[in-house]
Amino acid sequence: MDITQYEFEIRRHALIRAMQRGVTPDMVEATLKGGKIMRFGKNNLKFYKEYKRFTVICVDQIIGTKIKIVTIETKGI
Repeated sequence: MDITQYEFEIRRHALIRAMQRGVTPDMVEATLKGGKIMRFGKNNLKFYKEYKRFTVICVDQIIGTKIKIVTIETKGI
């Protein structure tokens, strides 16, 4: 999937959850630009990238030409 044609919009809820889970904005940006993509459902995506201690997962929705980041999770802490 070519994500260069989409623009990203990070929701407030996603930023709050990221800070609560110890994920920095640099990690979120690296996950979106260099992470792996998994599609589920009709308009939903997950970007994920593995780090040394945990995996960062960004759950997104595709709406038109925007990708809205709904929430940010961690796995493996």
